Amino acid sequence: MIEKLTKEAIALLKQLIETQSFSSEEDKTALLIENWFTTNKVPYKRSENNIWSTNKYFDESKSTLLLNSHHDTVKPNNGYTKDPLKAIVEDGKLYGLGSNDAGGCLVSLIATFTYFYKKKNLNYNLVIVASAEEESSGPNGLNSMLSVIPNIDVAIVGEPTLMNLAIAEKGLVVFDAKVKGTASHAAHPNTDNAIYNTIDVLKWFQDYKFEKKSPVLGDVKMTVTQINAGKQHNAVPSEVDLVVDVRVNDKYSNQEIADILTQKSPCASINARSLRLNSSSIPVHHDLVKAGIALGRETYGSPTLSDQSVLSCPSLKLGPGDSTRSHTADEFIYLAEIEEGIDIYIKLLNKVL
Repeated sequence: MIEKLTKEAIALLKQLIETQSFSSEEDKTALLIENWFTTNKVPYKRSENNIWSTNKYFDESKSTLLLNSHHDTVKPNNGYTKDPLKAIVEDGKLYGLGSNDAGGCLVSLIATFTYFYKKKNLNYNLVIVASAEEESSGPNGLNSMLSVIPNIDVAIVGEPTLMNLAIAEKGLVVFDAKVKGTASHAAHPNTDNAIYNTIDVLKWFQDYKFEKKSPVLGDVKMTVTQINAGKQHNAVPSEVDLVVDVRVNDKYSNQEIADILTQKSPCASINARSLRLNSSSIPVHHDLVKAGIALGRETYGSPTLSDQSVLSCPSLKLGPGDSTRSHTADEFIYLAEIEEGIDIYIKLLNKVL
């Protein structure tokens, strides 16, 4: 059965690659996922472009384990030398947009869920969500499903980790900040030039260190990523706009980061765009983590953001593929990685279910 599911999962991934599914445009890939469940006689439900299902013998008295990955993609960059919407197999690699992020993970989890769907007397209920809008952190993705699906107690989020155990993930807060000065004609003296004032502000952001370091995720990383000021060459602007990207470890909430920057930064104003993309983690002594370690998988902390950020329960990021290939030109995943992914997912769940 596992060999058959693996072959079908790879076939599904090829179909997904060849079907455009940019964030908020996943309706056609949702139909492909629906077809999988229909073919395998697994009842499912659809909410917007999210497809979800529970195991056959769902028991409300038991804890529930979520299996989740996404079927939306980013838009292909200009560096592609192959057709991003064509599934091409060369030298054991399956090329195509979304193959690595996160199509390989998604089809592996769908195959795994299908494997366990009819099994009786599981220790956990299973819920799978093939979700939309992950790449854009949109309003109609996994976050919108948490009030729709049964309450979940723990989750496996499928993202490319080389099937190692990402037991923590950094959160994200993006800030809009302003540096003020005095507007003037460029020909006249001005000791309060907002652009020059920005030099010290940039130095502050470069040098500031948040006190709490995570043993898994390391330091909070803060980076100024955008600067905008001025409209013409002969006018000194009254303000400079900055965008600050903060990757938050599991020692801080996003609200705490916002409070610190509001109190300490030398900006005239600084405001968070959103506080909902928090860091996430799972205890190293959780049964899922222990089962993964027993299978020889390594643990680490992930710097990249995923749908874990919208979950309040313990969550483990785990999936075939390599995160460094995500969003790159000529994205690919090894077919052997998908085979290994399904094998390890099933072995892992056999230890806890």
